[in-house]
Amino acid sequence: MPHSLILNLLPVAPIPSQFLTGRHLHALFLNLVSAVDSDFSAYLHDQSNEKAFTLSLFQLSRKEVDKSSISQTQKRVLPPAGRTISQAVQWEHKQAIRENTPIWWRISLLDDGLFDRLTELWQQLNFESPWHLGPTNIYITNIQSQPQSHQPWVNFCSYAELFERASETERQIAFTFCTPTNFRQGVYDSAMPTRESVFGSLANRWNKYSEIAIEPTFIETIFPSFFNIRTEVCTDSRSKFIGCVGDISYRIMGDVNPTAIKQINALADFALYSGVGRKTPMGMGMTRRLHNF
Repeated sequence: MPHSLILNLLPVAPIPSQFLTGRHLHALFLNLVSAVDSDFSAYLHDQSNEKAFTLSLFQLSRKEVDKSSISQTQKRVLPPAGRTISQAVQWEHKQAIRENTPIWWRISLLDDGLFDRLTELWQQLNFESPWHLGPTNIYITNIQSQPQSHQPWVNFCSYAELFERASETERQIAFTFCTPTNFRQGVYDSAMPTRESVFGSLANRWNKYSEIAIEPTFIETIFPSFFNIRTEVCTDSRSKFIGCVGDISYRIMGDVNPTAIKQINALADFALYSGVGRKTPMGMGMTRRLHNF
């Protein structure tokens, strides 16, 4: 069952910026899994593609973001006053997160077995016992697993329900790429969200973890109808990642049967859980479908 949940965290000492990268949080997640099942943690670590989970980087409230020093570019994409603050997603931290700063961390799970194993962790979690990130102890204060109106990144739905609920008539498909999104094309990377890249990525992950096969033979019926995207660069001491962020809308054109329309809509709804493109287990490619766009 695809599940997107939030861990609320509290560091008791500053977290240096060099420990706030995707690879460090990837390692922290595997430590969480290892607390329940070390063999399964090793299996997740060794997965070479289409991993069974995605992660965000650590996220701050708008108030904390305004006081921190994330990039000026990211400040420009914060939602205006009156919109939900949790819609802003940070993909890079230039300075340390201060002690006693509330943090939220999104984890999505694509594999039923992973959710079942982690359920044991949630049930046995000792909220008085810290986890370690670099030199810092971090406490999990609570876990949000039920949908909430103020937090669009929390939800769950089985693959069968996602497919059953998907529209057979909706032809407008809009996404927002909230963190840099990049696609592998042959031996090179591309930041351009073509229909083949986006829907191919979604179909690959859907088919790996769902028993309802979707063959993306409909891709040639999908055409971009609006886009407001730009490239952004996320860097750490080891690598540079160039991807696109922003909004894009596609439209299903021509004589398309209802089953194909339903499959396209199911994949679009699935994006909340799976993300798209490369390095989704390290905070990249966080994507949501936009409605009434």
